[in-house]
Amino acid sequence: MNAIQQLVTDETKAIAADALKVAEQKLNSLITNHPDLLPLYTKNGKWSHGDPAWTNWCEGFLGGQLWILAERTGETSWREAAESYTRKLRGREFDTEVHDLGFTFWPTWRRWYRLNGQVEAKDIVVQAGRTMGLRFNERAGFLRSFLAEDSTFIDIMMNVGIIQYAAEQDNDDNLRRVVERHCMNTRKYMVRGDGSTSHEGIFDLETGEFLRQTTQQGWRADSSWARGQAWALYGFGTMYAFTKNPAYLETTKLCADFYIRSTGDRLVPPNDWDEPSPDLPFESSAAAIAASGLMQLAAIMDDAGQAEQYAAYALDTVKRLCQPDFLASENAHWEGLLQQGSYHETKSLGVNESVMWGDYFFMESLDKCLGASWVTTDI
Repeated sequence: MNAIQQLVTDETKAIAADALKVAEQKLNSLITNHPDLLPLYTKNGKWSHGDPAWTNWCEGFLGGQLWILAERTGETSWREAAESYTRKLRGREFDTEVHDLGFTFWPTWRRWYRLNGQVEAKDIVVQAGRTMGLRFNERAGFLRSFLAEDSTFIDIMMNVGIIQYAAEQDNDDNLRRVVERHCMNTRKYMVRGDGSTSHEGIFDLETGEFLRQTTQQGWRADSSWARGQAWALYGFGTMYAFTKNPAYLETTKLCADFYIRSTGDRLVPPNDWDEPSPDLPFESSAAAIAASGLMQLAAIMDDAGQAEQYAAYALDTVKRLCQPDFLASENAHWEGLLQQGSYHETKSLGVNESVMWGDYFFMESLDKCLGASWVTTDI
């Protein structure tokens, strides 16, 4: 029995179950009223059609939500919808333009394979991992972001696991080497001594030298963007679950401790902790990601006392997100599930709205509260 199972109460389970019922209502409306739409964020609470996306990285999160409902409810209608929205992604396993194929294929095709053992589904996930591996810069030792050849993002830590999965399935030592070099360089150059993280790192492509930390979505280069911090704590935890490399567990805990210390009793962070007088007090998607990542951390570590602390904070966060100022349970006109999320505050995209990854990781954390078997990485 892991720390989450030990701490979760019947009351918490009831809260989580009620929130998933709200998710069912919202998702049924989404796929009914916006058929074939793979949304990114809402606009005034309505799922947006054709607004700027910056990059294509969210297409797997709707299918992932549908798979959660399909598995939890056992209802054929949710299973059919999950399969339909998963098939829409076919062909993206060869997409070399983005660094987010883990976000695209892990919640969808990987879940489908886990449920039915379909070889085709596994092959698609493996190909997505191999395609992600093509982003590796051999001289500098990093996976480049979609933005530029000399750039890497902390977000890639949430996608590098799909390369590791491909390496394990094909017993490919070169892919393992790619993953390890990227993770260790991310750890070295983008995770600071206090556990905070940089959003973006820039390298010299001629020499391979690391040049500087910077940010696209945080307050400034030396601050810590909350969603990136959550990506780091979850992503390094996933890599520890895959490899049992103690350096990854140490980094996960360092990032988790900074997140908890910075967020404290408010449980939901702002977009960036260092920004003075931010326009918005909360960025709920960061909290949803962190909650699920902290549950994973509690499940994979051996220290029972520390695991209990991480699990308790995660459960408190989930319960906070289930309150009506975040959960759109009392707002029938709001089409998303989790309110007060933001996509890109600097570019004014999806600010103080529902965002698709926020809804997905919130549902993932609810599922874990209710005893989901895949509480670590399902490797």
